[in-house]
Amino acid sequence: MDQGAGAGAGPQRARGRLGAPSSGMRAPGTPWARFSAWLECVCVVTFDLELGQALELVYPSDFQLTDKEKSSICYLSFPDSHSGCLGDTQFSFRIRQCGGQRCPGHAGEKPGDRGAPASLQREPAHYFGYVYFRQVKDSSVKRGYFQKSLVLLSRLPFVRLFQALLGLVAPEFFDKLAPCLEAVCNEIDQWPAPAPGRTLSLPVMGVVLQVHIPSRADTPESGPLEPSGHETLLPAPVVLPSVHELDLFRCFRPVLAHVQLLWELMLLGEPLLVLAPSPAVSSEMVLALTSCLQPLKFCCDYRPYFTIHDSEFKEFTTRTQAPPNVVLGVTNPFFIKTLQHWPHILRVGEPKMSGDLPKQVKLKKPSRLKTLDTKPGLYTAYTAHLHRDKALLRRLLKGLQKKRPSDVQTAVLRRHLLELTQSFIIPLTPPQIRPFRQDDFLQSLERSGPQLTCVLKGDWLGLYRRFFKSPHFDGWYRQRHREMTQKLEALHLEAICEANIEIWMKDKSEVEVVDLILKLRERLVRAQGHQLPVKEATLKRARLYIDTAIGSLPKDLQAVLCPP
Repeated sequence: MDQGAGAGAGPQRARGRLGAPSSGMRAPGTPWARFSAWLECVCVVTFDLELGQALELVYPSDFQLTDKEKSSICYLSFPDSHSGCLGDTQFSFRIRQCGGQRCPGHAGEKPGDRGAPASLQREPAHYFGYVYFRQVKDSSVKRGYFQKSLVLLSRLPFVRLFQALLGLVAPEFFDKLAPCLEAVCNEIDQWPAPAPGRTLSLPVMGVVLQVHIPSRADTPESGPLEPSGHETLLPAPVVLPSVHELDLFRCFRPVLAHVQLLWELMLLGEPLLVLAPSPAVSSEMVLALTSCLQPLKFCCDYRPYFTIHDSEFKEFTTRTQAPPNVVLGVTNPFFIKTLQHWPHILRVGEPKMSGDLPKQVKLKKPSRLKTLDTKPGLYTAYTAHLHRDKALLRRLLKGLQKKRPSDVQTAVLRRHLLELTQSFIIPLTPPQIRPFRQDDFLQSLERSGPQLTCVLKGDWLGLYRRFFKSPHFDGWYRQRHREMTQKLEALHLEAICEANIEIWMKDKSEVEVVDLILKLRERLVRAQGHQLPVKEATLKRARLYIDTAIGSLPKDLQAVLCPP
């Protein structure tokens, strides 16, 4: 596919009708409310010989995208000319929503996110695009090729689920086109909401996908889903082991020797360019890298697939300031020249799926970069703080020799990364309400550091010092501070509700009573919005206390506090 051919004209507006704005989750009971809990919209992008990439269809038709968003979707839905993608290919991208947050209620945690792990909550200001691209020879077309992409636009990072959905829908759509798409969207509009902790059956095109929506309460040991309650269903449900986890071992095969170094780069939020042979390899590598830190949320920007046509190209490639904290997946070698000032560049080749471990990319100095013919390698001057875990590599190599399934190898790798992240985070105990003091923390590491839970040796102190300067420390600290503040507010509310309010009010002025009423009301609103972890009995008692306190005030004040 040649993006350059249509670059002059640029991507075109959707030919489908675009109605009133309806971005974001729709109110319950309104058209497409259930659909919008999963997807924002479905797009069809085609290649027009005269117009270049064109947005042929947006469904539901009243979902509104800005011209900049349409342009990004068009360019990112097709592999560029450096990826000889014939046949069918799947990949993903992530774009910034224009004009900031358009989703109502996105400032805090959305109702659908309550209980979801931080890394799997809805994106408030970005869209994920999940793409199924087909390019096949077609003599009836001027250009000689049929080129079309079906794109699912969502705020949910459920790459495994949406790839499976596209695998079912796209081949059928390319044969039957719009009517098939409308039927599928109507089926999705019947799906239950993706509530954390629930196992759901999602019917589509005669198949039932069975998925578990992860929750914070899930344990790492939670195994794959067991079909339940569907024994009488024919056909049997297709059980997806995860809605979001990729085959980490397959993604990391060429870089297994450097997994720990890459984990450190992700932990520190370092800028990293990933140059891959195709959007599929690029997007999977970037998503695998950004998932390394779980259960920590990846707080930096990342783009699984990025092109020179992206609206943020200038922002990311400027040399007037330090490289941004972003992981960028690309396929165009032009980026090697444009971003050769970046501190870390990972070049990976075509994936080899033989039984042996593929040739591992070598660590190379950035000065070895060649702008035109860069060989696979990790080009960086960074020195890892922690010693490499040779036992992990030996275990994975042994698994290859014994022909262990890839999902077993992935489980080994994922557990290693999880234990590494947890060992690093455990000493960072929930922050006190007083400011976090780095020096006090570093002094505490001798008696309660990661050495208690991790056998790896190395410069842990140096790693922590760099971590404190990264966006991930800020993200972690804000999350933990918010959780602790909420817990203290909940305990305070419970303490007030356990006291005898009538005795408390005896010697209090009207101003103090009114102040208590207003504070109780504010806490009640937060608790009812599930922002405070309190029991229903406490809420009932708080309402009773508010009524009692109001009743003790003069009529004129009661009228102000409870207007008719």
